[in-house]
Amino acid sequence: MATYLPAQEKVFADYFDKFVAASQANVNQPLPFMTLFREINCALSCRTFFGDYISPAAVKKIADDYYQATAALELVNVPFSIYIPFTKPWRGKRTADAVHAEFAKCAAACKRNMATGAAPTCIVDHWVRHMFESNRYRERVAAGETDVEKPSNLIREFTDVEISETLFTFLFASQDASSSATTWLFQILAQRPDVLDRLREENLAARGGDRNKPFDLAMLESLTYTAAVVKELLRYRPPVIFVPYLATKAFPITPDYTVPKGAMVIPSCYPALHDPKVYPNPDTFDPDRWITGDAESKTKNWLVFGAGAHDCLARRYVPLTMAAMIGKAALELNWKHVATEKSEEIRVFATLFPMDGAQLVFEKRP
Repeated sequence: MATYLPAQEKVFADYFDKFVAASQANVNQPLPFMTLFREINCALSCRTFFGDYISPAAVKKIADDYYQATAALELVNVPFSIYIPFTKPWRGKRTADAVHAEFAKCAAACKRNMATGAAPTCIVDHWVRHMFESNRYRERVAAGETDVEKPSNLIREFTDVEISETLFTFLFASQDASSSATTWLFQILAQRPDVLDRLREENLAARGGDRNKPFDLAMLESLTYTAAVVKELLRYRPPVIFVPYLATKAFPITPDYTVPKGAMVIPSCYPALHDPKVYPNPDTFDPDRWITGDAESKTKNWLVFGAGAHDCLARRYVPLTMAAMIGKAALELNWKHVATEKSEEIRVFATLFPMDGAQLVFEKRP
């Protein structure tokens, strides 16, 4: 995980400057920041996946166009509509194809670089390094060598297209959920200066009083309140409202009803995370429930990342990235939220967003 932090730190610095510049260009009047929050999360994902193999221009285009891929899923679509020009599914398919092509180019560039013995700096670097180590192991065994240490991750050869398709799936799974969480986090913290002040105090202390010190994994253990803020955000405004499962065998839901094998089971996250019997005052944003309360023990209701053998791969990645982002923002930025009548109305666009797009103004802290 620590490998990805330097690249993410650069993304935060770049986009925080963009937040301030956008506000200045609008004469410090509120703007809907949902689009920029989508862009920063796309940049974070692309840099984590591909490091510097992907250009800033490509990241910007993917972030802009990926909206079309999400929009393609808004409605139940007419059969074969992906072939009808200018429909949402048609635009979404073209976007997906373009992202696949860009990711395949990055995979090829990674293989060329890692063949020189370069140190890994992103996910695809680690993947390709394991692939090369596995190839060398098999070659030595095939040559008749017997005293050969087996790699800890013995994997097969993957084509550029296979790598592209896999990381496209990761982007598809992460983009909307992370963008939703970021949007609500900045809006809520602007509404709760008491929480933001505690965040600033804790993050400054974790950096030894140097607010310009980059985030690292060692800091995370001391950021108890920051972690609680992130976890409460994911409970209070869960980005994903349901997680579908397929019953592989008959499964008793209640004493009176058993789901038959092959049925789709769709637990609804929002009611589970707002159950007053489990989370007192569930409609209040209260990070302390994770520190002094008993929320941490309510694992059956904590469905943010799913559960069981197939829970979300981002269970560790998301809290780390969100803590790094909001900690740096708290130290370097001031921002205010200008509430509208639609600020607390929820728009479902694959995930949950404020209906007005989060009307915010950013400025640099002195």
